[in-house]
Amino acid sequence: MPEQEVEKPVEKIKEQAHQAARAESAAAPVRRYRALLFQTILMLVAGAFGVLAFLVKTTPSFAIDLRITTAVQRINFPFCASLMSWISWPGFSPQAWIIKGVIILLLYGLGLHWEAVMALVAGVLPTAINVLVKDLVQRPRPTEGIVNVIGTLNSYSFPSGHVMDYLGFFGFIGFLAFILLKPSLKRSLILLSMSALIALIGISRVYLGQHWASDVLGAYLLGSLTLMAIIQLYRWGKTRFFVHQPVADAEAARQV
Repeated sequence: MPEQEVEKPVEKIKEQAHQAARAESAAAPVRRYRALLFQTILMLVAGAFGVLAFLVKTTPSFAIDLRITTAVQRINFPFCASLMSWISWPGFSPQAWIIKGVIILLLYGLGLHWEAVMALVAGVLPTAINVLVKDLVQRPRPTEGIVNVIGTLNSYSFPSGHVMDYLGFFGFIGFLAFILLKPSLKRSLILLSMSALIALIGISRVYLGQHWASDVLGAYLLGSLTLMAIIQLYRWGKTRFFVHQPVADAEAARQV
């Protein structure tokens, strides 16, 4: 075989190796950029929540809260009050824990053991953090006479427990659907449902007069931090725990 014909495959292999090396070296700056961007967003959200919590703790009330509540409660399209009450209903006990339990058991039954464990964490951690922060800030809820209150609650107001709970748990379920299911109508419906619950719960809490808008904003900020922590913990443990767990078949996974 001529020498030139032998050299061609060798040169081709060398070129492929160089291309792979260049691709790998180019990926490192991209990873560092993403990590830096994530850390920056994390610090900004944490800083925004810290400032808001300080203002809520030191200022009895915000005029903008009353204006927002008044504007939201003027919404009067048919069945609006029923819709807002229905959106908040899954966040109250005992149904909140029943819904979470059913979803967690479903995940476990499909063989998604680590996902079920982390869904349990997502169901408990936001509530625990919310109770702790509420006890530290001790902000009173809106009262009848100032705004229209549909259902008086006795706990503290900042941050909204419903918003943190929905963002932490339903946000994590949406995350699982996004990474585990192939693009399909079922996945789209799950993502749309989770997103709608998370978006509407904030409006619902203000409409029902059970929270100020700043309570809701604080819950979205703190809930986002909690959800990011849960996702990072999930990713960290995915390759370390339940390594030999059974894998749900494709059709069953699409039912999650």
